[in-house]
Amino acid sequence: MASLIDIRRRLRSVTSTQQITRAMKMVAAAKLRRAQDRVIGARPYSKLITSVLSSVREHAPGLSHPLLAEREEKKVLVVVVAGDRGLCGAFNTNVHRAVVHLLSEHPGWSEVTLLPIGKKAVEHWRRRKYPIAEKSWPDILGSLSAPKATEVARFLSEEFLSERVDAVYVVVNVFRSVISQVVTTQKLLPLSPVSPATEGKPRGDARAAAAAPAAPGEQVDYLYEPSVEAILAWLLPRYLEFMVYRALAESAAAEMGARMTAMDAASKNAGEMIDKLTLSYNRARQARITKELIEIVSGAAALE
Repeated sequence: MASLIDIRRRLRSVTSTQQITRAMKMVAAAKLRRAQDRVIGARPYSKLITSVLSSVREHAPGLSHPLLAEREEKKVLVVVVAGDRGLCGAFNTNVHRAVVHLLSEHPGWSEVTLLPIGKKAVEHWRRRKYPIAEKSWPDILGSLSAPKATEVARFLSEEFLSERVDAVYVVVNVFRSVISQVVTTQKLLPLSPVSPATEGKPRGDARAAAAAPAAPGEQVDYLYEPSVEAILAWLLPRYLEFMVYRALAESAAAEMGARMTAMDAASKNAGEMIDKLTLSYNRARQARITKELIEIVSGAAALE
């Protein structure tokens, strides 16, 4: 049995660890609220821009744009979005595992480049055999903003438009709830906006005006100002920027949720260990007192 000093030392260590995990849980909970509000606040904009873009493409199917160009996928850029820190369970590991699975599913990709975002992604993939993009953003998630997401989107757009890559994919944890984060692989480029399932009639928007409502089954003619090409050229880069921003915001919220869950479990485990160590300490102390009493009684009996 361990000595009282050893048990007391370990008890203090576990208690200190529990205080740290509880503090980290509280910090993660506060950051999660802000990150969750950011994700929820982006949903109306997502629905609107997708609706407008889908409407423009639906009523002008012959239009083309470089960001919509489909090419045979040989040179591919994979954006890996992981966390900035650890202590969040399998959050980062699941992303890296999904990247390996994605690459194994596409043996036809002759040239794959990785773009790590987040400190853990940069640290992990720099030690691997895969080539890393010229730019990386290791600390973007801690202070995420629209300009930073725009910077990433413009880099991806330049790589695609210059034909240095034929397609761009992103592997990211999507926030579902505090205890649920789903690793998702999404194709960013070429763009393929899809109208939401709840989409009704095309909505009006700045630079696009709809004519009077038509009877059921009647084809609707739209008047676009200044032109359909100009609207599409303006909307597509904004759509790409928003997709990147939303992916980063989802990852930031998912990381905080995973860390909050992990720290809560760690705090509970530490509490259970403290209870066991306290019981062991009390037993050892009681055994020591009993031994001392026996020695005193034996010594007194010997003197009689």
